[in-house]
Amino acid sequence: MSDSQTASTPPRAWWHERMMWLVVGGPAAVVCASFLTLGMAIKHPDPVIETQQRVSADSAADGPQAAALAPAIAARNHAATGGPASGK
Repeated sequence: MSDSQTASTPPRAWWHERMMWLVVGGPAAVVCASFLTLGMAIKHPDPVIETQQRVSADSAADGPQAAALAPAIAARNHAATGGPASGK
C-alpha cells in the first residue's frame, strides 16, 4: 500500500478490531467464569462430613487409645510449637 491509500481510508473503531477482542476477550471470560463459580459456591456449599471422632490431647491421655495416639500427639505438639518432641 502506498501512503495515499492509507491516508484515504478512515480509521476503524476499536470494537471493529479482531485483535482487541482476542486480547480482552480471554481475560473477560475468565472473570465472568470466576463470578459464576463464586455464585455457585455461595448458593450450594459443600456439607461438612465428619468421618472420625476428633480427639484432643486431654481426652486422648485418659482414653483407651492413649498409647496408640501418643506419637501422633507428640508430633503435632512438636510441629505446632517447635519444641522437642516428648513422646519417646
